[in-house]
Formats: sequence, structure tokens, C-alpha cells
Amino acid sequence: MNTKRIIIGFSLVLGLLVNIEAQKIAIVDINEVLSSLPEYQNAQTELDRIAAEWRQEIAQEFDKVKSMYNKFQAEQVLLSADDKTKKEDEIVKKESEVRELQKTKFGPDGALFKKRQEMVSPIQDKVFGAIESYAADRGFDIIFDKGGATGLLFTNPEYDKTADLKKRLNIK
Repeated sequence: MNTKRIIIGFSLVLGLLVNIEAQKIAIVDINEVLSSLPEYQNAQTELDRIAAEWRQEIAQEFDKVKSMYNKFQAEQVLLSADDKTKKEDEIVKKESEVRELQKTKFGPDGALFKKRQEMVSPIQDKVFGAIESYAADRGFDIIFDKGGATGLLFTNPEYDKTADLKKRLNIK
């Protein structure tokens, strides 16, 4: 599937650039490059350790909720209606707190995402800087990512016609 996307993308780019002088194009597997870097491997190991810790913490909290529920099930015949409602509310509140903790740690803007950004972004910036430098040194106009979802890693700014299109559409 990835090969098919690469071939289609490559064909489209070539088709669009027919009237332009020949460009130098390269393909890079960014995942292979990143996974070969010791600092990236260390960051991934640390992130995995942190995630495992947080998963264990959350599992323990869910176990507490389950324990509260089991205790409630065993005692409910002895409780008054008000006490039952109070215990049920406590269980629901505790479960809600645990779900919020889970969201805080693993949600889209959670602590793990932020930690990943903090640890991995500098490494990715280093790699993308090396790609730009390599492209400039070797005269490449376009570099595609073979292994990941990134697609286009580098393009010569000369081929970016966004400003021309905006001008044509009278967009400031």
C-alpha cells in the first residue's frame, strides 16, 4: 500500500513538473533513520517506561473502583436508600476521577503526548535539518519519505507557488 502511494505521488509530481526543467528527487525512509539514532531509541525507551508506569497507576486506581463496587454489592442489602445513593455517587465520582486521570495522561493533549513532543521533537528537528542540508549540498529539489506518513520531507522553495496562487486569487 505504501509503495502504491509513493508511486502515485511520484507520478503526480512528475506529471505536474513536466514543463519545468528536470529536478533531482530523492526518497528517504525517515522511520529507519530515526530508529537508527541512539538518542531516539533512548527517548522511545524512556517514553515506554513512563507510559507503563502511568498505565499501572491507572490500573491500580480502576482496581480501587472495582473494589469499592464489590464492597457496595456485598453491603447494599444492609444500607438505607440514602446510604446506597451516597455510596453509588462515591463510586461514580471515583471512576470519573480515574477516567480523567487516564485522559490527562494519555489523551490527545495529555502528558504522554507532551513528553513525546519534548523528547522527540529536537531529534526530529535534527534529522529534518540534516535532510535540508543534504538536499542543498547535493542539489536535490524534492525529497520524499518512503517509510512514513509524512510524504514530502523537503522541497526547494523555488517550486512553492503558494504566493502566486494567492496573488491570482487576490488573497493578501
